[in-house]
Amino acid sequence: MLEGVAVAFGLDPATRLVATLLYFVEDSVKILALLFVLIAAIGFARSFISAARVKRALSGNKAAAHLSAALFGALTPFCSCSSIPLFLGFLEAGAPLGPALSFLITSPLINEYLVVLMAALFGLKIAALYVAAGLALGILGGWLLGLMHLEKHLVPDLVAAKAKERAFRSWKERARYGLDEAKSITGKLWPWVLVGVALGAVIHNYVPQAFIASLVATTGVFGVPLAVLLGVPMYGSGAALVPIAMELFQKGVPLGSAMAFLMAVTALSLPEAIILRRAMKLKLIGIFFLATAIGIAAIGFLFNLL
Repeated sequence: MLEGVAVAFGLDPATRLVATLLYFVEDSVKILALLFVLIAAIGFARSFISAARVKRALSGNKAAAHLSAALFGALTPFCSCSSIPLFLGFLEAGAPLGPALSFLITSPLINEYLVVLMAALFGLKIAALYVAAGLALGILGGWLLGLMHLEKHLVPDLVAAKAKERAFRSWKERARYGLDEAKSITGKLWPWVLVGVALGAVIHNYVPQAFIASLVATTGVFGVPLAVLLGVPMYGSGAALVPIAMELFQKGVPLGSAMAFLMAVTALSLPEAIILRRAMKLKLIGIFFLATAIGIAAIGFLFNLL
């Protein structure tokens, strides 16, 4: 539809500049709308569940808490940016940071449509290994980061000041609570979303995939960390990236390097970092990205060995 609008104004959607603008408009609208709807839905759902209950569920047995958070992340069909509202919801309900990060790592890495695409293009065995690796990364990553007691690096006005428990007398009050939450949080996040999507649009349309493939394919043992470094700044959905990973593999890029690139783009991105800046201080964002990138590189090397 946007291409038709561009043509009506005499613009050529095939040019990089117009394609970048269309990408920016489409993804900005999509992510902001999704953020608003998700936050409103989460706020409505939280009106039925006390913060104390969520905190107990994720503060008891640590292994079970991280496993539950990672599995829940695997069942949510969100990209790295769209996972943030649920991550914030966990924190606002008083959940420990570690399990919340397990969710944040796993949610963009694994979902049903990505697994189906992986199975169709790479086969069931590789798809199963990818799911197992993604869950392991989420569980271990969240657990290790939780041990570091990084809560002091959260931004206080968004997540540290926990909302007081309140009683709801009607469904209308619950719906109003969800809408108020959506207005409040989206109002704080939207500038970061626009900046992040703008960077993602430029990278998406101006970084040639063929260049990445040739670069990774010719770097030998350094291909995996290079694939991660190239993938982290980029932004894209899992559905679009699985065929790209397959194309890289068919062009001679080792499987582990192709998987590392897929995971890095899916789980980490500059837009995600910019949006997370509203919830995390820079030090925590850096630690989170570094730990996740190291884990992805380790998975890439493992895939190459297998």
